[in-house]
Amino acid sequence: MLEKLLEYRRAVRRYSKTNRIDTQVVQHCLELAQLAPTSSNLQLWEAYHIVDPKVLSKIAEACLGQWSATTAQEIVVFVTRQDLYSKRAHAVFQDNVDNIRQTAPEHKIDSRIKKVDQYYNKLIPLLYSRFGGIWGRIREFLAWIIGFFRPIVREVSESDMNTVVHKSCGLVAQTFMLAMAEHSYDTCPLEWFDSDRIKKILKLPRGAEVSLVVTCGIREEGGIHGPRFRIPFKEQYKRI
Repeated sequence: MLEKLLEYRRAVRRYSKTNRIDTQVVQHCLELAQLAPTSSNLQLWEAYHIVDPKVLSKIAEACLGQWSATTAQEIVVFVTRQDLYSKRAHAVFQDNVDNIRQTAPEHKIDSRIKKVDQYYNKLIPLLYSRFGGIWGRIREFLAWIIGFFRPIVREVSESDMNTVVHKSCGLVAQTFMLAMAEHSYDTCPLEWFDSDRIKKILKLPRGAEVSLVVTCGIREEGGIHGPRFRIPFKEQYKRI
């Protein structure tokens, strides 16, 4: 089943004007996208489901008038929210504590809660906080020193952590697109857009960043740019 969905999903450039998609189905696919994995389960993302024709037109213009955007029936804008790391970390911490109290042997409850507390209430704020790049450089220096003595994650600059958040958001977007494919609905992820304009259109807070714009609809004839091209598998697959 998954193989068929992967084969079906294509980046659609033109959508049908007559075959319509169901908004509630798209919303359900976004609910399923919540099942995607994210780094430390922080879920630092939001999805803006655009169905209003006037807003669709503005978003399409901000996407440089690409056909996939101008013909889209609906659009989903995936946004990262690294600025919410403290709130999300607290929520995940509380969930972990509840699970530990319900499932862990009594003599291990305190030690496990202590580990979770150290991770979500101390390490996460240390990694995800921002201060004009300075805090990231301090983290890099500390990682460099510790790296002389033991293995350690070295990609801890502010730009590195921003990349982590966007990678997680990408997994969410891919999950959404596969869920759409299960309903024979089509999508196309766009990275070429004016992020500042989109932020203004959606009135996003300062700490939010536009990660991906995913157009939605049902492909029309000729809406795909020919057969799928992929680099030969043997050039990308390395077994060690």
